Amino acid sequence: MSNTIYIGYYFKVQPLQPAVEILIAELGYAGFESFVETEEGVTAYIQKEEWSETILDDIQILNSNEFEISFSFEDIEQTNWNEEWEKNFTPIVVDEKCSVRAPFHDKPNTEYDIIIEPKMSFGTGHHETTHMMIQYILNNDFKDKSVLDMGCGTGVLAILAEMKGAKPIDAIDYDNWCYLNSLENVERNNCEHITVLEGDASLLVDKHYDVIIANINRNILLNDLDKYVACLNKNGMLLLSGFYKDDIPVLEAECNKHMLKLVETLEKNHWVALKFLN
Repeated sequence: MSNTIYIGYYFKVQPLQPAVEILIAELGYAGFESFVETEEGVTAYIQKEEWSETILDDIQILNSNEFEISFSFEDIEQTNWNEEWEKNFTPIVVDEKCSVRAPFHDKPNTEYDIIIEPKMSFGTGHHETTHMMIQYILNNDFKDKSVLDMGCGTGVLAILAEMKGAKPIDAIDYDNWCYLNSLENVERNNCEHITVLEGDASLLVDKHYDVIIANINRNILLNDLDKYVACLNKNGMLLLSGFYKDDIPVLEAECNKHMLKLVETLEKNHWVALKFLN
């Protein structure tokens, strides 16, 4: 098992808005991959191997006179990640239809109730990109559709796709911790049609899907788009997120090269999600 260590940054922010929104956007550009908004500000996590002592040098809001921002940071080992989440993780509800919660939360009255033990995996629903991808799944027909959840994190999107009637489903992540966490969460939600795989887009040879969900980041999406297109069935749907509004032109241009048409855009706090059809 991989021994990925994350670094947790605890930011105290005054006033909270719009500073927290801006701070999360800038941290996302710098390589931070998971965020939890708190009563005092935001907690942000980055893999230690992606971290450097100058990681915050380009975070311009830290130098702003409009806000008071202080922070501390520490290494977060996987073994105490559950403890971190129990301190910070609150259940969410998307469009009054889908809840994402931990086992220790009360069961809400929603049509779709997803229980995850997030550990260090990305994809609790709190992040804007996951939230928008959940919205796409809720608002589109998944019955009997074959689905790929690329960069599955906790497996939450694959789990919701099955709840919406999709089958079969492949959930892929290159991170060993995400792979193991997705296996746990798939079992926890009694899913029967999800295959969890550890790896990257090289696993997609000879695969075919009606719907491809890829919530990763701009550079990986651009690099792997041809592999997604190669396994997307005719009249298929490609859902992309993990990037900012400013990234839309380059992604749309690349998708247009592959005869994919942008039909819908969602936006939340500078992050966007795109729906393409072929």
